[in-house]
Amino acid sequence: MNELREILDKETFGQIFEYEEGVPVLKNYINGKWEYSEGETVEVYSPLEDKLLACVQNSTESDAERAVNAAFENKGRDKGFRAWPGIERVEVFKRVAALLKEHKKALVKTLVLEAGKPYDNAEGEINAAIHRLNMALEEARKIFGEYIPGDWSEDTTGKVSIVLREPVGVVLAISPFNYPVYTSIAKIVPALLAGNTVVAKPPSTDPLAFLMAVRLFDEAGTPPGCLNVLTAHGKVMDYLTSHEHVDMITFTGSTKVGQHIAKNAAMKRLHLELGGKGCAIVLEDADLNLAASKIISGTFKYSGQRCDSISRILVVDRIADVFLENFIAKFDKLKFGDVREGNDLGPLISEDAAARVARLVKDAVNKGAKMLRGTGTCHNCYFTPTVLDRVPLEADIAWEETFGPVATIIRVKDFNEAVEVANRSRYGLDSCIFTKDMYNGWSAAKLLETGEVTLNDAPAHGVGYFPFGGNKASGMGREGVGYSIDEMTRLKTVVFNLEPAGLGKTSKHYQM
Repeated sequence: MNELREILDKETFGQIFEYEEGVPVLKNYINGKWEYSEGETVEVYSPLEDKLLACVQNSTESDAERAVNAAFENKGRDKGFRAWPGIERVEVFKRVAALLKEHKKALVKTLVLEAGKPYDNAEGEINAAIHRLNMALEEARKIFGEYIPGDWSEDTTGKVSIVLREPVGVVLAISPFNYPVYTSIAKIVPALLAGNTVVAKPPSTDPLAFLMAVRLFDEAGTPPGCLNVLTAHGKVMDYLTSHEHVDMITFTGSTKVGQHIAKNAAMKRLHLELGGKGCAIVLEDADLNLAASKIISGTFKYSGQRCDSISRILVVDRIADVFLENFIAKFDKLKFGDVREGNDLGPLISEDAAARVARLVKDAVNKGAKMLRGTGTCHNCYFTPTVLDRVPLEADIAWEETFGPVATIIRVKDFNEAVEVANRSRYGLDSCIFTKDMYNGWSAAKLLETGEVTLNDAPAHGVGYFPFGGNKASGMGREGVGYSIDEMTRLKTVVFNLEPAGLGKTSKHYQM
């Protein structure tokens, strides 16, 4: 906790918290002001050593009402960001990016403490957030409209149409624990850029770095009421997702929660990025050294706690042993432990998460999988990195989202069986294939039922320069630079009848 106090005690972050019995208590941000909730507080612990870091607000329905009303009252054409020229909105984002860069060290340290992220992963997240903010002008290109002449259809002869992209209104942005700063900013930037207002709900387990980043949005000149942030749980989330003034919900998280939100949201616009069971297919002609290197990274980065993580490795049996020799040699170089000591892999986000992964591994071993590395046990939030070979399709880990440091190797007969097993999953977010045969690569791209297929590399959404999103139980909609704008705007068609001005004429051959 002393490490966090050193960070928060800087003048920039003085507004966002107060000490209570020596513990920093962070506030909500509503209508341009930092304020306490009427409810109790929630403790935030570090998964590194199970120590109390800080407390945040356990917001009430009254807090949620104020946040939504602030966003609603500032969504009009003459208010908030929507009243600003677009180029001035971009300038605010540039200032936020500069402030993030200035305070990067503090944000990285906070992410390490609250999320258990290795330093390079935490720094990569803040760098990605800065990059996304600086790409705001690139996103703005998707806000352009369209001109449609009517003389190509008999019923619209003598008319023209201009199709506008307008903001949807109030956007509720709900972010996950694995990228609490980047994912939140990747939702906020396109929403505000398009002229929407936002109510943001950061993850309950690690909201601290994001709340610090919100202070930088405030300092950069974001108009009051355009960005509102509250930490909330349980019934308050149901209240928010069903609120009549919320026009759109963008959510990244589990499929179970996403499905609940969808039922609760009724007619609201939805963007959902949900669970995944990313597979890597390794064919006989693959560069096995490349495949092993990429799959190690894709499986174990941030201990596998990523929606684009590789959690199934489908290897053609003929080359599986050779692949495994290469894979194990690289795996054995990974260092596991407290990330503050320079280790590659650290804890999972919670004790429950570690225990869940342990149950999946135990089930696989009981059903015949071979544990080549690891112990299958957890201690507090730590689960020992594990390699499982010959995992049977009856094992739960072959189908359930792992979200832990486990390489799950399933041997298959050939390309066709690999595709069949991959597509049997209820998820459809990411997949990849390793092959030197362009036709096999293209066939996989066409046949795999995922939102993204990567050839000869591990899936990685990065800053979203390429669009990404899920099929099947992995969600709906797409995120990415420009593509998020599509989700957060709606079309308005304006039709001009030119005939009264003598600029067009109605077809002689068509009457309706």
